[in-house]
Amino acid sequence: MSAHLLKDLKGLRVQVIHPPDAQGVALVEHLRRIGCSCEITWPLPQAISSTAVVVLVSIEQENRDKILRLFRPVEPSDPAVLAVVSFEDPSTLQVVLECGALAVIERPIRPFGLLTNLIIARSLWMERQTAAKRIRKLERKVAGNNRILRAKTILMETQGISEPEAYESIRKQAMGKRVSMDDVAAAIINAYELLTFKERHA
Repeated sequence: MSAHLLKDLKGLRVQVIHPPDAQGVALVEHLRRIGCSCEITWPLPQAISSTAVVVLVSIEQENRDKILRLFRPVEPSDPAVLAVVSFEDPSTLQVVLECGALAVIERPIRPFGLLTNLIIARSLWMERQTAAKRIRKLERKVAGNNRILRAKTILMETQGISEPEAYESIRKQAMGKRVSMDDVAAAIINAYELLTFKERHA
């Protein structure tokens, strides 16, 4: 286990969505013993706590629709979800998968395995965050390249210049203004669209 993940458990804000029965009490006690800060919620809330980093939710078939409304769609920024289950039947596992749980805690609650599953869920959650950031970065890069391509086309059509000349024009403007080529491209596109809009409505 990574040392920083273990260290992060101290004060980790955990929302426990579980009936306040013996199993729920045992779960909260074990989490607090680990060092987590627990917020206990029951019945099922309308929304996840805004301060929760990890959510442990009791999976009950009679609450299936409420659980799925609470956790779907699964977003990368959502807290790490751990499912607390009593059975491993197909219908229960289906809810576990649909709510985006990253780990499973079995009832009856035991100290053994809780820490491991918590660390696994946190690790997978962090990997998901990293992947989401990488995807957003790539999406911004692709969008920027598309804007530059569009701006080059506009310059080629309006100024009668070649593609290399259009690219160089954008590059020089970016250097002169100390902004990115994407910013210059966006300005060119906005100016062109404003001009054509005025011409269409003149």
